[in-house]
Order: sequence, then structure tokens, then C-alpha cells
Amino acid sequence: MKVIDHINQAKDKTIVSFEVLPPLKGKGIEALYRHLDPLMEFKPAFINVTYHRSEHVFKKRADGSFEKVVIRKRPGTESICAAIMNKYNVDTVPHLICGGFGINETEDALINLRYLGIDNVLVLRGDAAKNETAFEPEPGGHKYAIDLLKQVVNLNAGIYLEEDLKSTHKTEFCIGVAGYPEKHFEAPNMDTDLRYLKAKVDAGADYIVTQMFFDNAKYYAFVKACRAIGINVPIIPGLKPVYTKKQMNVLPKTFHIDLPTDLSNEMLKCKTDEEVEQVGTEWLLHQSKDLKKNGVPVLHYYTLGKPHVVANVVKEL
Repeated sequence: MKVIDHINQAKDKTIVSFEVLPPLKGKGIEALYRHLDPLMEFKPAFINVTYHRSEHVFKKRADGSFEKVVIRKRPGTESICAAIMNKYNVDTVPHLICGGFGINETEDALINLRYLGIDNVLVLRGDAAKNETAFEPEPGGHKYAIDLLKQVVNLNAGIYLEEDLKSTHKTEFCIGVAGYPEKHFEAPNMDTDLRYLKAKVDAGADYIVTQMFFDNAKYYAFVKACRAIGINVPIIPGLKPVYTKKQMNVLPKTFHIDLPTDLSNEMLKCKTDEEVEQVGTEWLLHQSKDLKKNGVPVLHYYTLGKPHVVANVVKEL
């Protein structure tokens, strides 16, 4: 079932979804199942599976020269989505990114997803490669998320890259895009960022899922600003627990977000990460209850690393 159908069928009820990482190359899928098992009792409407672009590393040859090698540390998003659907009978949403892919590879990936019975995608530009200061597309790839989105929309209309194909099959992907309550760090201002987001919705995005935030007021202000410029699709809040003191520096630096003063002050009082985890659990529970009370369509939890924290919060809801 499509994400938008889950939302529409729930009507005024808030549903739950989770996001997970694919296993590292060389690891089995059993660790992912152990991660998901405690979450499945809450009957999530769907599970997002992230995608991480390939990396370029240089390996030294025997003659002293260096060889450029492409490494993909977390391969298999498509098959992992299918495995999750098969094991748990739950819909999945693979992330689809621009970085590291040409348009033909993207089309093939979308065709494979449809063969696997997957009809949801979350369309993202993705991050710059680790050795790049700014995002650079793959030769023959998309530079912006909206171009990737338009390729999915075209497939939904039966328009493939090979123009001479006849009687083509139309895909039926439900398309999600990302929104940033605290502004995408590359956008010059929030107004510009919102215009980019509206362009993606106008181009065919069915819903928005937000970057993590820790201040609900910023989410509400973001939704209000979206509605004011004519963005009327569902806006799903993305939520993540804090559980280590290190995150006080890592999260703002990596994701370009602010931690509320009240939260950071409570984290500073903690002597151990176990105490931080308790603070983070209580904060996430407070956020979740407030958002649910205010009628958000979905509570989407980034479970990476600490599924039991999210499980404890959802259990309280």
C-alpha cells in the first residue's frame, strides 16, 4: 500500500513509521531483524530504508601507484526492502538518491522496485561525497532532487528514457520528499527553501517527511509557512532520540539543527550516557504526545542505533 493511502485511511488517527539503516557490507540481515523485532508490535504503517552513496577510496598498488576504487558500504536497499516486506508483511519506502547514480541506473532501480512489489520511494538529492566540499552529481546523473522526482513522475506516466519504447508499463510510485523545519543548510533563507519545496510538490510529490527537530514549535511554524504558500500535502514530522552527550555537538554539526536550551541543559547535567538516554527518552515522549495531540498524520521515528528507546516511547503512546 502507498504511504498516502495509509494516511488517508487513518483519517484523523496518527499512525507510526520507522526508519532503518541497511546492514554494513559483510554483515547479515539478522542484525536488522533484531533491530526491527521490538518495533513490530506497534504495527508500523511503513518502514523507510535509507540509502548511502558509494565512496571513492585510493588503494596502493604493489608498484607504488594508487588505484581509485568505488566502495558501497551499505548495499542492497532494494532487496532489504523486499526482505522486510516478506518477513513482516509491512510496506517499505526505499530512499532514492541522486549521488552516485546515472539516470539509466536510476531507471533500472525503479523498474526493479516495481518488480519487487514496492510502490513507495523517498526522493532525495543525498549528501556530498566525503571527499567533496559540495555535492557533485555522477556523470549523466541528476544534480537536484526535483530532477530525480521528475524522472519518477515520468515513469508513472509510462515515459521511459528510451523514447521509442511502445505500450510501456506505467509505474505507480507514491513519492515522498524531504522538508527542513530549520531550513536546508545550503538554502540562503527559509523563503527560498520553501519555494524549492513547493516546486517539488507541484512537480508531483505526494507527501513531505521532515528532517529531525527537537522543538515542536519549529515544526508547527514550518507547516504553517508551507500551507501559506499553497503546499497542501501531508507533512510528516521526523523524530529522533538523543542518547549520548556527544550528540550535543554531532547533531547540530551534521544535520544543521538546534537543540533547545532546556534539552541541552538537561543533557549537561548528566554524568553518564545512560542518564542522557533517559533525558532523551522523556524529551521524545513529550514531543510525540504533543504532536499526536495536535493531529499530525504520522510519527516517523529515526531508529538508527537505539530501537529500544523508540519502542519505549511508542509503548507510552
